[in-house]
Amino acid sequence: MKESVFNSYEELPLFLNAEVVGKVLGVSISSAYELMHEKGFPSVHIGNRLIVPKEKFAEWVDKQAER
Repeated sequence: MKESVFNSYEELPLFLNAEVVGKVLGVSISSAYELMHEKGFPSVHIGNRLIVPKEKFAEWVDKQAER
C-alpha cells in the first residue's frame, strides 16, 4: 500500500481528482478511478471530468469506518 502524501484534511484541495483520491487512500490512480465509478461514492461529473467534493469525500470515509 502506498503512503498518503497529505498530513491533514486542511491540505486537501476543495475538489479531488482521481490522482488525489489515490494519494489520500494510498492506492493507484486506476484503483481510485474504479472507486470513483462505484455506486455510493460521492463523485461528480463536470463535463468529462470526474471529481469529488472534499467534504463529501470525508463523509464517505467516515461511513466506511463505521462498517
